[in-house]
Amino acid sequence: MFQLKNTIVSEQIIEKDFVCNLNACKGECCIAGEAGAPLEEDEVQILKAIYEDVKPFLRPEGIAAIEAQGTSITTDLGELETTLVNDAECAYVTFTDKGIASCGIEDAYNAGKVDFKKPISCHLYPVRVQKYSSFSAVNYHKWPICDDACALGKELQVPVYKFVKDALTRKFGEAWYQELEKAAKDIRP
Repeated sequence: MFQLKNTIVSEQIIEKDFVCNLNACKGECCIAGEAGAPLEEDEVQILKAIYEDVKPFLRPEGIAAIEAQGTSITTDLGELETTLVNDAECAYVTFTDKGIASCGIEDAYNAGKVDFKKPISCHLYPVRVQKYSSFSAVNYHKWPICDDACALGKELQVPVYKFVKDALTRKFGEAWYQELEKAAKDIRP
C-alpha cells in the first residue's frame, strides 16, 4: 500500500493484470452477487433525474423493479445501491443479442440521451474504493468470475490501473492519475 494525496492505494492495482473478456464471462458481474452496484450520494439523484431518458433502454423486468423499488435502494446498513430484479441482476442490465450483459445507463449515454456514463463503482471495476473519514482506500477486488479477464490482461500485459484509467481519472482527477503512473514505474518497471 502507498499513499497518494488523500488515498491509500493497494499495489495490486499495479501488479495485477486485467482486461474484461465479455465473450467469456458474458458480463456476469452485472448479474451475480447479492447486492446492487454501490452508489455515491450524488449518483442517487442523478439516477432519479435521468430515469425517463434511460427507461427506453431497459428491459421490462428492470423497469418493473425500478418502478416498484425506486431508481436506487438503501440497504439495512445504510448503503446506497442500484435496484435489483428479484434479488438477482441489476435492474439496469440489458442483454445483447449474443446474451452478453450490458448497461442500460451506458447504452443511453452512448446514444447521446444522458451525460452520465454509469455508476462510478461499475466504471472502476475491478477497483473498489472504500471511503473513510480522512482518506479513501483504493483496492483491487478479485472475483472468480473475472478469472478470464485476469488471463486476458496477463496475455495483453495490461495492468488493472491502465485498464480503468478513464474511471480512475473520472473519480480522482488527471493529476492524481499522473501521480499513480509515476508510482507504478517504481512498482512495475
